[in-house]
Amino acid sequence: MVAVTSELEMRRDPRRWWALGALVACLLVLGFDLTILNVALPTIAGELGATTGEQQWTADAYVVVLAALMLPAGLLGDRFGRRRALIAGLVLFLLGSVAGALADDVATVVAARAAMGVGAALVMPLSLSVLPSLFAPDERTKAIAAVSAASALGLPLGPIVGGWLLDHFWWGSVFLINIPMALIGIVACLLLLPETRDPHAPRVDPVSAALTVTGLGTLVYAVIEAPHRGWADPSTLGSLLGGTALITALVLRERKAARPMLDLTLLARRDFLLNTLTATLVMFVLSGLMFVLPPYLQTVLGNDALGTGVRMLPLMGGLLVAAKASAPVVARYGPRAAIGGGLVVLSFAALLGSRTEAGSAYGFVALWLSLAGLGFGFAVVPAMDTALGTLPPERAGSGSGLLMTVRQMGSALGIALLGSLLAGRYADRLATGALAAGDADTARESVVAAHLVAERLGEPGLASAADTAYVQGMGVILVVCAVAALLTALAALALLPARPEPGGSLPGGPADPPDGRQ
Repeated sequence: MVAVTSELEMRRDPRRWWALGALVACLLVLGFDLTILNVALPTIAGELGATTGEQQWTADAYVVVLAALMLPAGLLGDRFGRRRALIAGLVLFLLGSVAGALADDVATVVAARAAMGVGAALVMPLSLSVLPSLFAPDERTKAIAAVSAASALGLPLGPIVGGWLLDHFWWGSVFLINIPMALIGIVACLLLLPETRDPHAPRVDPVSAALTVTGLGTLVYAVIEAPHRGWADPSTLGSLLGGTALITALVLRERKAARPMLDLTLLARRDFLLNTLTATLVMFVLSGLMFVLPPYLQTVLGNDALGTGVRMLPLMGGLLVAAKASAPVVARYGPRAAIGGGLVVLSFAALLGSRTEAGSAYGFVALWLSLAGLGFGFAVVPAMDTALGTLPPERAGSGSGLLMTVRQMGSALGIALLGSLLAGRYADRLATGALAAGDADTARESVVAAHLVAERLGEPGLASAADTAYVQGMGVILVVCAVAALLTALAALALLPARPEPGGSLPGGPADPPDGRQ
């Protein structure tokens, strides 16, 4: 094993900034992959014949696996070597990207995205864990800010990069962008990162990890397949009951564990619980919108892939503006006011967006997207900061892990639930009585499929009807988002304290080791 220099020498090693740059590049590409594929979904639907459900799986496979494996993957790195785990994660991410670029069917794309999720689950939490070994406390804040900014910046850049690639290359190129980034990260880890571990970290419980993966995956499967099979279908009901039972078994097992992977005792602090739920809801809505918007912008409005990515910028622009402006608002009025106000703005933006029609000008869409981004930023940033700020320092590691895991679960369920509701509404509202049975079934699969059928049959009226049906379904989604955001705003204003107490002792449960791992 590579010899480890003294802690002080590691933290003052001039190569530490190069190592940080490599970590930033890795996290930037992980952020890309949360959104970059969204603009490619209409293209995949057209070239591979992916139904709406298969598009949901293509987007969700990465997020579900990432959410389910983040905690156990982080603990593996803590116990057996963080640099070693980072390299393994980047290798898996690279191999999954190669498989995705070469795929010629939807099943292979979904499998490749799942493999990338396994790699990302190793990289994302451990990229923060290695910072204390590289930087002294006076530099660590800047390093953490750079890593956090890279993760956030990947979200708005994903659709832009994906759109440019799709305009110049084939759809598989959205996977190829990951390969040079992953290679840079692997070389940087080998040459620049010291090996660190935490022998006091909780052991990885294979049973709990298996319950997390199968429970969440079964629930997402039920939600995605329900519009096609029906909610009363035995397989749907069985999957819902099975997934619920598996998650319940996970909770019961973790509550009895001496040092659990998922430290549920953290939820005993009301401030942490409420702010975590708020951040999760915001990610639920954001992920759902990022799924339903590209087909509207690309297929209904007729933009190319790059134009679709550019037209999603108002949402991310509002989010980034609010993320920066939220700090002075919180300092003056408190996090409760910022979170509640952000959710109210989000609710209004979603309600305004529900008035969008197939013939609406893009200026109207850009308006409500900008407002939605502002609402997102003012709600999620103070909620996350407050959630972690209410914890004692020795619980910051397990608290951040729990928060990240629950947020990713919210993203996965947002794509599944809102995407399934959209698929059901679209299929119900698309009139296909004049079509042959096979063509009618194909048109009901997605708005992209309907346009392909209309072009093949020379039926422009079918394309117009599909656009109207899709926009009506999107309007229902936005109304659901508006109601959910408003109810959450009322709960936050009624239940959150104006000024949360700083972190203190928590009832029971294990404490994090004092090495500052994140």
